[in-house]
Amino acid sequence: MILASASPRRKELLGQLGIAFQTITADVVEHEDPTTDPREMVSHNAALKADRIAERHPEAFVLGADTTVFIDGITLNKPADGQEARAMLRQLSGRTHTVFTGLALRQKSSNLRIDEGVASQVTFKTLSEEIIETYLSKVHTLDKAGGYAIQEEGELIIERQEGPLSNIIGLPLDETKQILTRAGLLL
Repeated sequence: MILASASPRRKELLGQLGIAFQTITADVVEHEDPTTDPREMVSHNAALKADRIAERHPEAFVLGADTTVFIDGITLNKPADGQEARAMLRQLSGRTHTVFTGLALRQKSSNLRIDEGVASQVTFKTLSEEIIETYLSKVHTLDKAGGYAIQEEGELIIERQEGPLSNIIGLPLDETKQILTRAGLLL
């Protein structure tokens, strides 16, 4: 089993399922057009990652995943810099948004292809500039969709969430367990 991801959060979450795996980062250019349907974008990117690694390791089961934040008809991917992270937090302040994750499981040698999508809702507290600056001083946000991590200092910014917390972090565990079970990797 290979996790096609550089995300330490996905690695930690997948480890909770008790399956042996290694991680290999997929060297791909992800589709990140903010006007693309977020379900299509995360599905495409998850498949792109899984397919790339499965080509190189045809006997392995390869799991790809991609997560984004969606609000106001656009996706908020990883911020390019602190200024963009601040702008994202301001946009999310006091509002509810959707977190979408796409999952793709591949095994090239058997032509296995399983794709799933998961959505969660997150409502932010109304954030003052002071809270935004405090949050950004405590959390490295440049590698996180939407410029935040619910699992890091979330009490500063999050009012509530609906749907799987693990999805918001980056790997929906129940759905991942289901596709791994369908592939015969878990009982």
